[in-house]
Amino acid sequence: MQNITIAIDGFSSTGKSTIAKQLAKKLSYVYVDTGAMYRAVTLYAMQKNYISTQSFKRDELLVQLDQITLSFKFNDSLGFAEMYLNGVNIEKEIRTLEVSNHVSTISAVPEVRRQLVKQQQEMGKNKGLVMDGRDIGTVVFPQAELKLFMTASPKVRAQRRYDELINRGDVVSFEDVLHNVEARDFKDSTRKDSPLIKADDAVEIDNSNLSLEAQFDTILKLVTKVLKNL
Repeated sequence: MQNITIAIDGFSSTGKSTIAKQLAKKLSYVYVDTGAMYRAVTLYAMQKNYISTQSFKRDELLVQLDQITLSFKFNDSLGFAEMYLNGVNIEKEIRTLEVSNHVSTISAVPEVRRQLVKQQQEMGKNKGLVMDGRDIGTVVFPQAELKLFMTASPKVRAQRRYDELINRGDVVSFEDVLHNVEARDFKDSTRKDSPLIKADDAVEIDNSNLSLEAQFDTILKLVTKVLKNL
């Protein structure tokens, strides 16, 4: 059966990565978490003191872009690929609220987006790929055979993110997480370069009240329909 490209876009904490991993495993496809790539660049900028709550040294980061090497390495015990920055596993570090607070600023930089989009398109040149992010169906793979747009209410998404951080042992407040979700929504949707928008031919999935099982079944039916119509 012919392989396809599945592009999954949507707001933060809508479970894009979860459903993308499930689909990739079910279909034996490659999974690429583009959000992790932007988080990795954000972490690099934080480590170099290029970005903080007070300032953003944009030009200094741009000079260093060629020094940033990103890669995914599959972890057999976890069942998915983890993010590496310059050869170092940073999967845990990039999931903190601090990184979340800065990632929308970094991802809005055109030079950063161009470099990462180029890498993402190279990863998907042979299809058989599930990729999630903010501009996959609109910019990275506008010709993807199946495009999904994930959404849910801000409070539901904030609760999911809060529970995830608490379970990891992070010390955060629900109010701070909700503020982060709402701030990222605004930044992602209003940035000039590749804003977060639903592609005209994308199927919208509101999972505010959907179980993971129901969501997976719904999306798998969409995949099956596309494959049958090839």
